Order: sequence, then C-alpha cells, then structure tokens
Amino acid sequence: MTSAPEPIDPGPQEHISSVEELVRRRLADALGGGRGILEAAVPTASFTITWLSTKDLRTSLILSISLTVVLLVVRLVQRSNPQFVLNALFGIAIAAVFAARSGEARDVFLPGILYNGAYAAVFIVSILVGWPVVGFLVGSLTGDPTAWHTNRQVVRLCSLLTWLFAAPCIVRVLVQYPLYASDQVGLLGTSKIVLGWPLQVAAFAAMGWVLGRNHTPLEDTRGL
Repeated sequence: MTSAPEPIDPGPQEHISSVEELVRRRLADALGGGRGILEAAVPTASFTITWLSTKDLRTSLILSISLTVVLLVVRLVQRSNPQFVLNALFGIAIAAVFAARSGEARDVFLPGILYNGAYAAVFIVSILVGWPVVGFLVGSLTGDPTAWHTNRQVVRLCSLLTWLFAAPCIVRVLVQYPLYASDQVGLLGTSKIVLGWPLQVAAFAAMGWVLGRNHTPLEDTRGL
C-alpha cells in the first residue's frame, strides 16, 4: 500500500489554495493593466495611420519604432516594468525586417499572422494529445511539471482553458490572413488592434468565468 502524496506548497508568499485561483492570479499578471494594453497597440496604430496618410513604408516604420522607443525610455526613467514595451518593440522590429526585405507594407503584419498560427497549432496539438499547455503552467507553479496529468478533473479544466487561450490566435489567423492575401493594409492594421488585447481580454474573461465555477485543491494535482 502506498502512502498518500504530500500536499504541494505553491510558495510561502502565494497563499493560493486552488488550481483556479492560481491560474487567475497568473492571468491577471499577464494583462499588464491599461497601460500595458496601450503600449502594445502603439506600434500598430502609429504604423497604420502613418502609412494610410503617406503611403511611405520607411516613414511609417521609423515613426512606429520611434514612438515605441519613447515609451521604453519613459518606462526606464520611471523605473517601472518595461516588459510590455519591450515586447512591442521586438514585434515591430521583426515586422520592419519582413517589410524592408519585401518592400510591401502588408508584410509588417506577416510575422504576427505566422506567430498566431504557430501558437494556435501548439495549443491545439497539446489538447489533442492530452497534455494541454495550461497544465504545464499549473505544474510549473506547484513544483511538479507533470503531476497534474494524473487527475482527470484537472486535465479537463486545463484542456478547456487551453482552448480559450487558443481562440484569439485562431480568430486572428482566420480574419487577418485573407486581408493579408488581398493586400488590405488599412484593415489589417485595424484588425490587429481590435483583435489584439481586446480579444485577449475577452478570452481571459471567459477563462475567469470558467475558473470561478470550480475549486480544485492544489493537492489534487498530484492525483488521487
């Protein structure tokens, strides 16, 4: 007869008692607040508006990158977390490389389409093989990366949450690729903003609703 597994300690400063509470905490951290959402939108909005006004790819890229750098400097001066600005700067830099090589404004949006397509594929495959990505988030924060997989209730919960995580990526590809293929740069820029953080926030809200309906003790992530 084997002994019962010991409860998993989520950390002395976490004070988290359930899988749902743990995931809610990490989702809240990922949003970055209103400022993070605004910073993520600046590169795309500035590029799109400038390109529609000037039809000059070089000017549009320079302005977009410059504004993002300004946001980064502000963050550094204020000694606040620059994570979301750095993410935005990295994204527009990669987009600039793609567009500069082809000379086409629409290629600014190609890295984002490829990125979302890759993420959607990873999320979906992880669900189909029975190891949903969100489960590893739970596992990494409870001290055992795979113990959650022995509990069917946790696996089902993590599969549903992973579908909700994948949904924004799937929607973006389905909407943006046809616009890319038809060279609709203005609509591409608009769709990237609308389907960016607003869609992500909606997905997180849906996840929060799902998480609010259940209470799975962290101890259960080691199985029954």
